[in-house]
Amino acid sequence: MELLAPAGNMDKLKAALLYGADAVYLGGKSFGLRAFSDNFSPEEMEAAIAYAHERGKRVYVTVNIFPHHRDLPGLPAYLRQLRDFHADAVLVADPGIFGMARETVPDLPIHISTQANTTNWAAVKFWYEQGASRVVMAREVGLSDIKEIHDRVPVELEGFVHGAMCISYSGRCLLSNYFTQNRDSNRGQCVQCCRFKYNIVEETRPGEYFPVVEDERGTYIFNSKDLCMLPYLPDMYQAGLHSLKIEGRMKSIHYVATVVKVYRQAMDAYVADPEHFSVRSEWIEELEKISHRPYTRGFAVSRPTEADQVYSHSCNTQTHEFIGVVQEYDAARRMVWVEQRNHFKVGQEVEFLQPRGETVRLRLPRLVTADGTEVEAARHPQERIGIPCLQPLEAQSLMRRRVREK
Repeated sequence: MELLAPAGNMDKLKAALLYGADAVYLGGKSFGLRAFSDNFSPEEMEAAIAYAHERGKRVYVTVNIFPHHRDLPGLPAYLRQLRDFHADAVLVADPGIFGMARETVPDLPIHISTQANTTNWAAVKFWYEQGASRVVMAREVGLSDIKEIHDRVPVELEGFVHGAMCISYSGRCLLSNYFTQNRDSNRGQCVQCCRFKYNIVEETRPGEYFPVVEDERGTYIFNSKDLCMLPYLPDMYQAGLHSLKIEGRMKSIHYVATVVKVYRQAMDAYVADPEHFSVRSEWIEELEKISHRPYTRGFAVSRPTEADQVYSHSCNTQTHEFIGVVQEYDAARRMVWVEQRNHFKVGQEVEFLQPRGETVRLRLPRLVTADGTEVEAARHPQERIGIPCLQPLEAQSLMRRRVREK
């Protein structure tokens, strides 16, 4: 089974692949549903695909907007460009874009995006007969239904395994269009209105605001918990999914690396010994370290209830924060060199999440700048800092600390 990770920019792509993803999905500067992600210029796209292919990995490009007439003229040239860059597939939701892709670049594989809200075997069969090589299941489809689709239609199926859940049906939301000017959520510009705080106003009593739940802060009635399917990993294998997809092109490098490594370890453990697979406590602890809402299993085994919503607050929770990236380990001096990403100081307890090795914990004994000056704290963004460390650390390890320790 493939582990598919988000890549909002080149740094996140590299992190996803280094920490264990088999493939990444990303978007260009247009035609995708994450307009506020960094996204990739044509030059960056070509370099990203080449980088992945050199490592035996795959890259899928999102072309999943619901276009208006004005969006279409540049599409054929863009599709030809993706083919020439050797993208492994394009993600499409709109039938018009699908048809143009089949006509313009018939040799470029097409994956049907979750935005197409494919929820049954007949719809999957339709897309397969049109020439789609993979269908991404709508989040509303349970594992038993995915199993039936797999048994009926010989096409690759992809399902979400972790990340934020859109409140609207398969992510097709219009709230952003009405709450803001020209911010179409179905054309990549969602402002996440479902995370706002809401109260009720009764028609005959304007100006009187009633909380939906008795809470002084109102309620976040559209605010879904985040998906976490780690405990159901065996069921996802048995349902016949070909690819497990992590949501989060706008999330941090820390988020991407941590989630990818956890699922990589879990998937490898399951493949090695399916009968004795169990979820390890350290995997759960890792998923608590990243910024996230409380977790839910979504629609996997039953319809969600009120327990799957966050009614009292919208703020994320996390136990750790990302503060640096390991550049190299100097074995002769037993010194690890870190690029600072957030303030840290002598005496703090930190840990290093390594791409392959075990997590290493260390209390910072002293800090040294690039010119050899000892300092009490690393205060400057992207400053190169040396830290004495007896244990060798892998390059691109992520340095972090508990949130409460400042």
